[in-house]
Amino acid sequence: MPNRFVLNETSYHGKGAINQIADEVIGRGFKKCFVCSDPDLIKFGVTQKVTNILENAKIDYTIYSEIKANPTVENVKTGVAAFKDSGADCIIAIGGGSSMDTAKAIGIIITNPEFSDVVSLEGVAPTKNKCVPIIAVPTTAGTAAEVTINYVITDSEKNRKMVCVDVHDIPVVAVVDPDMMSSMPKGLTAATGMDALTHAIEGYITKGAWEMSDMFHLKAIELISKYLRDAVNNTPEGREGMALGQYIAGMGFSNVGLGIVHSMAHPLGALYDTPHGIANAIILPTVMEYNAPTTGEKYRDIATAMGVCGVDKMSLEDARKAAIDAVKQLSSDVGIPSNLKDIVKEEDLDFLAQSAYDDACRPGNPRDTSVEEIKELYKSLL
Repeated sequence: MPNRFVLNETSYHGKGAINQIADEVIGRGFKKCFVCSDPDLIKFGVTQKVTNILENAKIDYTIYSEIKANPTVENVKTGVAAFKDSGADCIIAIGGGSSMDTAKAIGIIITNPEFSDVVSLEGVAPTKNKCVPIIAVPTTAGTAAEVTINYVITDSEKNRKMVCVDVHDIPVVAVVDPDMMSSMPKGLTAATGMDALTHAIEGYITKGAWEMSDMFHLKAIELISKYLRDAVNNTPEGREGMALGQYIAGMGFSNVGLGIVHSMAHPLGALYDTPHGIANAIILPTVMEYNAPTTGEKYRDIATAMGVCGVDKMSLEDARKAAIDAVKQLSSDVGIPSNLKDIVKEEDLDFLAQSAYDDACRPGNPRDTSVEEIKELYKSLL
């Protein structure tokens, strides 16, 4: 079976990239934009950086902001109704994964109304039509939702996150401007940055990995390891390096899948509203240790990309440990907790383990697993 790669039609990168948005809207013949952005970004004037550009170009728009940090089925349904009422013909998604995931789900349902219940979109949905055209403007350096064919929506009734995979949802344009990320607080920068590192590492070792995806993932690991600490300190170089690194990671993992770090993190977000990047960062080293026997020489490559010296002369066991230690050190340096004891309740372990096993990311894990083994991994982090 041939390997497939799906990427944006167009992407812009670097300081001032948002100034291209008006040209893209006008050039593609769009008449009105449905701006999908979360309340905090509107409150602190981040969304306005884009709406000012629309106003100066005399482009009509309406704003939808009923978006939670972990967007729900209800957020999507409300958004679909708002889009229909707006008369818009395109979507501009401004924010982190929450805004972009909500925009993707809205855009898919508008052009594929048979999925209006939202829950039927879980997994690889058999949609027939491309979603409403989306211009994605990330304000965090982590999710890479602007370049992926994935989105995640929370089913509040069942306390679980639904991973949706659909080639029809990818934004037509990605606008990756580090200036849009400059207002991120340190904690969010650290969490989203470690999410990006998790994407790169899981994508590099997933069962679906191959030469083209490996190329992206190794470069992403290198850039994130080099620039995340500086981004947390809000330096321009750090912001720009992370903006690029997380996007490159997305180019890879979107096309080959992830593993059980993500499948274990998703239930934490659904049940406890745990920030996704923090959950990933805490779980990543433990799952790397668990997966190590099935990864061949790949941890040696990871250690090298993270700047560990002398990796070529190490035994395979030492090289694997060096990669895991480098991840732990980076996570510690940017202030991520080392365990789940303040998050997970022991009485929820059976539910969490089953939810993680049922998650769409689990089959990509390089090591085959079971509900009981996942439960033990959770327990080891308490």
